[in-house]
Amino acid sequence: MNYPARVKIIDVGPRDGLQNEKQPVPAAVKIALVHKLQEAGLKEIEVTSYVSPKWVPQMADNAEVMAGITRASGVLYSVLTPNLKGFEAAVASRPDEIVVFGAASEAFSQKNINCSIAESIDRFAPVVEAALAQGIAVRGAMSCTVGCPYEGEIAPERVSYLAGLMKGIGVQRVDVADTIGVGTPLKVQKALEATLAHFPIDAISGHFHDTYGQALSNTLAALQLGVWNFQSSVAGLGGCPYAKGATGNVATEDVVYLLQGLGIETGIDLDKLIDAGQFISEHLGRPTQSRVAKALLAKRGA
Repeated sequence: MNYPARVKIIDVGPRDGLQNEKQPVPAAVKIALVHKLQEAGLKEIEVTSYVSPKWVPQMADNAEVMAGITRASGVLYSVLTPNLKGFEAAVASRPDEIVVFGAASEAFSQKNINCSIAESIDRFAPVVEAALAQGIAVRGAMSCTVGCPYEGEIAPERVSYLAGLMKGIGVQRVDVADTIGVGTPLKVQKALEATLAHFPIDAISGHFHDTYGQALSNTLAALQLGVWNFQSSVAGLGGCPYAKGATGNVATEDVVYLLQGLGIETGIDLDKLIDAGQFISEHLGRPTQSRVAKALLAKRGA
């Protein structure tokens, strides 16, 4: 296969990975995690979100975390902004990129943010406009692109519809996310191809969850289409509060191991990445969800 020679990974652990943790994670730990990720070679890190503490109390320390990071040259720091109020709060923290989000499922959109897909895009339009006016990049997260906990399988046409709406309000690049981890390679490729009708391959990233153990297979399927941007979470942190049984994001360690095995350059030091995953896993009091990290940590102790 003619795979990309290089892949860029966006680690979403500090934001997407930690946001649903019930126990508060101190800002100092989040800052240390970001530092460990950038020391491991990550060039894009999703740090936090500017949402109401009422809905996501784990992210209430967003400004403190952003202010506490010692920024590394060449690293892009992104934050999630659900509305104009969130964006205005985020601007003071000088993010390199803001993330808006939408679902390819009407039912999921209603459950997640209490509005239709079209209404969600209308809400985000002024956020995108304000960000671009200030020279801040904009990424769009497209959730439930292959399956929904309420509607079941999602047709590629729904993905194309959402991608077209995102493009229409000025979103510069998008994530094609299998939010509940039900995707298989062919379904993922169809979702990506639907997105390619609106965005070039360089502006598309794959975001896969591992509920059914298909995340690495889906990553390989995306690589076969030429996708070279992927999102993952150190130690496999994360889940979806609106999808019962959905497990975390695919572990960054597992993705890097796969890519290294294919001879694809990532610029990431796997040993340092495993240390970062071990750091946050120990703080949370549970083992890493990365199969690769578990195996290599066991080998270290052998």
